[in-house]
Amino acid sequence: MSIIEGVDGSASTTVSDLASTVVGGVETERRPIRELMGDQLLDELLVRSRDEAGGLRLTGEGSMLGELVRAVLERALEAELTAHLGYGRHMQGAGAVAGNTRNGKIRKTVQTGVGPVQIAVPRDRTGSFEPVLVPKRAGRVSGGLDDMVISLYAHGMSVRD
Repeated sequence: MSIIEGVDGSASTTVSDLASTVVGGVETERRPIRELMGDQLLDELLVRSRDEAGGLRLTGEGSMLGELVRAVLERALEAELTAHLGYGRHMQGAGAVAGNTRNGKIRKTVQTGVGPVQIAVPRDRTGSFEPVLVPKRAGRVSGGLDDMVISLYAHGMSVRD
């Protein structure tokens, strides 16, 4: 798919190639997520994920995992729109030359493995942007339960089973 470019010029591959990361044109091994997040970030996530009784709320609406899924989906959708338009955010004049520009975002609730997550899907002015990760008019994130049901049908399981 596309490449997400960082402010410092580094780039990392998106959904299509999760086995490695590209930094400055050199491919490196993928590091565990724990190494990417500092203790301060993890502590803040734990504080925000507590419910009224003081328990840890990992899944469901407003949960810690839901917030992480939302952040990742929104970042990937922004990268998809950047690849579609051919220029990054806040690049003045590039959209006018190409004939298509960013046109805000629309709220959408999608079902994920951790519960419903409300995301902001970016739009383009001509309406030609078709997200791959969260397709238009789809209520579920690609993969997951739908793939499992299709697989069960393919292996001979019926509705009664």
